[in-house]
Amino acid sequence: MAILVYAEHDNASLKKATLNTIAAAQQIGGDIHVLVAGSGNQAVADEAAKAAGVSKVLLADNAAYEHQLAGNIALLVADIAADYSHILAPATTTGKNFLPRVAALLDVSMLSEISAVVDAQTFERPIYAGNATATVKTTEDKVVLTVRTTAFDPVANEGGSASVETLDNVQETGKASFVNEEMAKSDRPELTSASIVVSGGRALANGENFTKYIEPLADKLGAAVGASRAAVDAGYVPNDMQVGQTGKIVAPDLYIAAGISGAIQHLAGMKDSKVIVAINNDPEAPIASVADYFLEADLFVALPELTSKV
Repeated sequence: MAILVYAEHDNASLKKATLNTIAAAQQIGGDIHVLVAGSGNQAVADEAAKAAGVSKVLLADNAAYEHQLAGNIALLVADIAADYSHILAPATTTGKNFLPRVAALLDVSMLSEISAVVDAQTFERPIYAGNATATVKTTEDKVVLTVRTTAFDPVANEGGSASVETLDNVQETGKASFVNEEMAKSDRPELTSASIVVSGGRALANGENFTKYIEPLADKLGAAVGASRAAVDAGYVPNDMQVGQTGKIVAPDLYIAAGISGAIQHLAGMKDSKVIVAINNDPEAPIASVADYFLEADLFVALPELTSKV
């Protein structure tokens, strides 16, 4: 049987998280079909068809799916699930929202945030804030998974030539409707997909210092701006900038942490970064244990100097 990957998108373009999830599906083995559910999303389906390893794209283009309402998407996925042995989605807000509902509708268990594929029935996933890894095996005929996308390198988004099949399948629960959304707008890269992230912690003391010290460096590097939970809880920056176990999981090529001690919850969200640079005046800070480069310095002195030299 084939594997179904749910595509993460904004009705205009495919999100990188989908390519990471396809990579996980390739390690399971088998034909890979990608479901693109949305409204006015033909361009997304065409983009998904170019992804390496994909044999078919299923396009569900209907107003019922425009805003990715979990109830409607879950009904759609459950309705076509009979043809698939595995159903995968990125462990994003969308995936975490609808896929447990799919598992419930199919009356099967669910494995969340897998970080490695051992075989088609056996997977690894982080536990205890990433301090341990559990190997779990399922005996069920239908396997439902969310994928920790930072653990898999994305497949190439070119060269593929999958067919695109249109689904005339409209599923609506009638129990929820879209009202509105307030999106944070920024010229900087999206935090979860940025190749460089500059994060600040509680040591910044206030939001103005994020603007004065963190943002200029981020802008010079073309980086996204992140923050520790302590900085978010203190009101320095909005929640959508939080990196960590209860925030966003990132794995950029370069992660710069300024004034972040490195609580276990924060490390769980960024320790897979390729290169980690920490700036802290405490050499015993936990973040030193994962940093590739550790600068023992006052961040209010070091950051302006670093920014001036970039």
